[in-house]
Amino acid sequence: MMVMTAIAGFITPLQASEHKFVIAIHGGAGAIAKAKMTPEKEAKYNAKLTEATNAGYEILAAGGSSLDAINRAVNILENSPLFNAGKGAVYTYDGAHELDASIMDGRDKQAGAVSGVKHIQNPINLARLVMTDSVHVMLSGEGAEEFALEQGMPLINNSHFDTDNRYKSLLRAKKKLKAIKGKSDSNKDYQANYRQLDSQYKMGTVGAVAVDKAGNIAAATSTGGMTAKRYGRIGDSPVIGAGTWADNNSCAVSATGHGEYFIRYNVASDICARVQYQGKSVEEASKEVIFGPMFKAGGTGGVIVVDPKGNIALTFNTKGMYRGSRIEGETAKVAIFK
Repeated sequence: MMVMTAIAGFITPLQASEHKFVIAIHGGAGAIAKAKMTPEKEAKYNAKLTEATNAGYEILAAGGSSLDAINRAVNILENSPLFNAGKGAVYTYDGAHELDASIMDGRDKQAGAVSGVKHIQNPINLARLVMTDSVHVMLSGEGAEEFALEQGMPLINNSHFDTDNRYKSLLRAKKKLKAIKGKSDSNKDYQANYRQLDSQYKMGTVGAVAVDKAGNIAAATSTGGMTAKRYGRIGDSPVIGAGTWADNNSCAVSATGHGEYFIRYNVASDICARVQYQGKSVEEASKEVIFGPMFKAGGTGGVIVVDPKGNIALTFNTKGMYRGSRIEGETAKVAIFK
């Protein structure tokens, strides 16, 4: 079997034996307090991360595509209330849920994304349909859901995403917002107050990247966004180049963190550009970006990265990142803290 790789800007053959199939996943990065992580809670997170990692790996081991592997892994994380995506999505300021997702195919850089959807159980599935069955890259809100219905995807009640833990987080966030500068709900005060809100309310995402037996790579990201977000806010997760990127000539990236910074610094594609044009390893490139100007400007978060040879980087500038990975022939590895 022959696959293709890029060397000095040219496409040349790469023997399949020269790369390993791999998968890496994340369940969000942030100020994860180890002191508040009970053994029981940590065990639940590790079990779900392991389940998602192994599910994607099994598809790869059976000869399945990287797209199918990451799609399956993200679905498992979306269906768990532990993570800020799908079932575990955070609440908006008005007490609802608005979800974003994107997926990208490294073979031809085809991509699909959805933003601000409220009635889609697994937003990553709709993002993939946008990629494969529409002429567009990103659809939003009601239009995205109209497209979903046309594709035979059912809509669900927004209350499906309700969880006690996330609702309590919303109440704490709104209390903090009002305590910072009086009790005004005006846009001016909201914007000023939100900038001072703890980072734990501004982060949370799930994602996966993989390399299959054919040497093709792919990336996917899904999120519920920021706690207490307003005005239809959209973060980096559905933005191709910011939260998600995949190109067989360089690497695949799924990001998690304070989305505004990841958009401004074009994090995902910047990492892969350094790999492709500067010859950096995925570890070098991800560290340069995650600990570079974005971090110095106040941007916190992390990335999972793979290249077509199966090299992995799991890089974050926060206290922790829920993460897992599995390399061909090895067992799954999962971790939360540094």
